[in-house]
Formats: sequence, structure tokens, C-alpha cells
Amino acid sequence: MTDQSNIKEQSDELENQAEKQEMESKNESDEQNESVGQEPEVENKEHDPLTELQEKYDSLNDRYLRLYSEFENFRRRTAKEKLEVMKTAGGNVVKDLLPTLDDFDRAIAANEENDDIDNVKEGFKLIHNKLKHNLEQQGLKPMDSQGDEFDTEYHEAITNIPAPSEDLKGKVVDVAEKGYFFHDTVLRYAKVIVGQ
Repeated sequence: MTDQSNIKEQSDELENQAEKQEMESKNESDEQNESVGQEPEVENKEHDPLTELQEKYDSLNDRYLRLYSEFENFRRRTAKEKLEVMKTAGGNVVKDLLPTLDDFDRAIAANEENDDIDNVKEGFKLIHNKLKHNLEQQGLKPMDSQGDEFDTEYHEAITNIPAPSEDLKGKVVDVAEKGYFFHDTVLRYAKVIVGQ
């Protein structure tokens, strides 16, 4: 009986071992099947450079189109603002000159009935000073060239004359038309007569 029980135990053990091996081999094959099933997807994702490049291209193209449209909007907006600034900048100067124009209108009306020439002269001097003051507030500054060295950056020579004295040679002898600066840049060159 012991021989039969030993044989039965051994056969049970062999069956258990066989079942274990079967289970292990089944688990391994399932894992292999799963990994084999997954590898092609991973390989497709990793090793499909065309898809990756297309995605990168689409992303970069989208960013480019957004930046381009933002830039176009910015360009249009700044061009519009520039035109508006140009329109309104001249308007401010004209607005400041309107009181002087009103003074001229009043002076013309008053001078029609006024025979006193001294009053007329005084009125024009007042209007001239007011106009000059308004323009200076806007940044206009007259150029004082009389007796200065002739300089082509500020002066325009209309003629040369013999210098009245040796110290006036190469200098401005007379100013035919006054020059002006506007915010320290030359607005109009002075037309001058230069001594030789």
C-alpha cells in the first residue's frame, strides 16, 4: 500500500507540477501576446516620423498664422493711429492761432474808422507779439544769424558781397530772410548775404 500511495503521491506531484508549468507557460504566452500586441502600436507611434513631422508642421503653421494675423492687426492699428495723430497735431497749432486771427479781424474792423496811425501801428505790434509768443510755445525759435560765421547747416547764401571790414570776411553781413528752428532742428534755413 505504501508503494501505491507513494506512486499516487508522485503522480499527484507530477500533475501539480505539470499544471503549474502549464499555468506559467500560459501566463508567459498571455504576457507575450499582450506585449506583442502593444509593441506594434508603440513602434507605430515611435517609428512613424511622417506623423510626428506632420504634427509638428501643423503646430508650427498654426503658430505662424496666429503671429502673422496679430502682426497685421498691429500694423493696421498703428497706421490708423499715425494718421489720426497727424490730423490732430496740426489742429492743435491752428487752435492756438485762432485768437490771433480774431485779433486781426478786430484790428481790421477798428482801423476802418480810425485815422490815428500810431494806434494802428501799436495794434499791429501787439498782434505780432501775440502770434510770436504762440508760435514760440509750439517750439518755434528764430535763428539769429547776423555777424555769425557762414554755416551751410543753418544758412543759405543768396549772394556774396565785398566785406565792409576784414573781420566780416566769411561771415553773414545781412539777413534777407530769417531762419527758424523747430524743437532745435532747422525748420527754415536763413537766406543770408555773405561777406568776401
